[in-house]
Amino acid sequence: MAQPYTPEVNINEVLRQVAHEKDIDLSRWILALEDAVASAAKKQHHIKEPVRSYMDRETGQFSAFLYRLVVEEVEDPSAEWTLEEAREHKDDAEIGEEIEIPISTADLGRIAAQSAKQVLYQRVREAEREKIFGEFEGRVGEVVNGTVRRFERGDIIVDLGRTEAIVPRSEQSRHERYSQGERIRGVIVEVHKQPKGPQIVMSRTDPRLLVKLFEMEVPEIYDGTVVIKTAVRAPGERAKVAVLSRERDVDPVGACVGMKGSRVQSIIRELRGEKIDIIEYSEDQVTFAQSALAPARITRVSVTHAGATPHLDVIVEDEQLSLAIGKRGQNVRLASELIGARIDIKSETDVKDEVADALARMLNVDRDPDELDLTGIPGVDARTAGALAEAGLGALEALENAGAEALTMVPGVDAALAATILEWAAERSGTTEESPAETAGDSPAMAEDDFMAALTRAFSEEAGEEESGTADDGGDNDTGTARSEGA
Repeated sequence: MAQPYTPEVNINEVLRQVAHEKDIDLSRWILALEDAVASAAKKQHHIKEPVRSYMDRETGQFSAFLYRLVVEEVEDPSAEWTLEEAREHKDDAEIGEEIEIPISTADLGRIAAQSAKQVLYQRVREAEREKIFGEFEGRVGEVVNGTVRRFERGDIIVDLGRTEAIVPRSEQSRHERYSQGERIRGVIVEVHKQPKGPQIVMSRTDPRLLVKLFEMEVPEIYDGTVVIKTAVRAPGERAKVAVLSRERDVDPVGACVGMKGSRVQSIIRELRGEKIDIIEYSEDQVTFAQSALAPARITRVSVTHAGATPHLDVIVEDEQLSLAIGKRGQNVRLASELIGARIDIKSETDVKDEVADALARMLNVDRDPDELDLTGIPGVDARTAGALAEAGLGALEALENAGAEALTMVPGVDAALAATILEWAAERSGTTEESPAETAGDSPAMAEDDFMAALTRAFSEEAGEEESGTADDGGDNDTGTARSEGA
């Protein structure tokens, strides 16, 4: 039987020391060393069959074995035996049993030692990578500090001490510039495995960075007295944060701003001058929208659609329009994201122009040729006219075909009035036949009742057009945004 190889040094002490330095579990080191010795023995004896190695935890001695699995039908001759072959080495071998054959681990040569070294290093690197991945996988959303090590095709490689992180170009603010060796702070947004080790992705544009910075600077947020409901950013330019206080005596906005703006100024410096609007959160959507569009002063807000994505119409004074929209529509876009609603901004002049257009359309509305103003008939008042209309006698053709007997059946119409109505209808019919151009041309001046009815119809049509336009509008922003870009 082969004699086991006993190392001259106390291998257990060495392993414990290295495990402590590398911060890797001792059992992982022992498994790695056993794989290394098995690889060295296989290399030394030029064996193709599978080899296993075991280490005695007390003495530090290593033993190596060939092993074969006993099967009914051999598919892999280098790792399997039939029952007959197995019983040549072990009399009571059974199907499914593994047979181990000891091999010598004494006098392992230089080549075998080099092979063991490579295997050991590989196992150690794998253990370190898994430990780092496990450590940072649970830290997604945390803010970490690092040093800029190098740049790769626009990406920033950051040294975090034990490992490296990457800040992709898509996660960088276009207003920030870094140089090699400079300190950088970012939020971890993703951790995934790569062949070369775990890759940690940092961001300088994620809203979670803003939230974490407020938690670090504002004690009331850290202890839960003030809550950040939502935060949105246009990285490097402007951010909006909605805060809510859980205690009546604590002003959430004042707590975040700090004495003379000391708290928010430190965050602005960290974000390289990014402007921050701190807004008090409100359950009332109209109030919240008025605050979210700060610094502009809002005249009126109305909710035109309160479904999954509410639609708000906002009216501002003419001089406040550009301020409400912001540079390239930035202010209204951030406000829309903050409150989770689509926002249309209009100036008071625009609203007045829309009303004037509605009145103009109303004045140009052609009356239905079949409609008659029955109050123009001598002796017919408004009540009688209504009774005639309810009886289906509101049109000229219906009056002509009705006859005197049918007219007298209408409440308020006697024989004399029926004759007057028929005479008036006959004259009207004759006028219509003789002067078709006149009836198709410009309408005479409207009576006051007709004017109000037409005005009501015009506003109803206007409201219908606006609802149709809102439903078909699939744009990214709103009317205010488009107007700002045009400006």
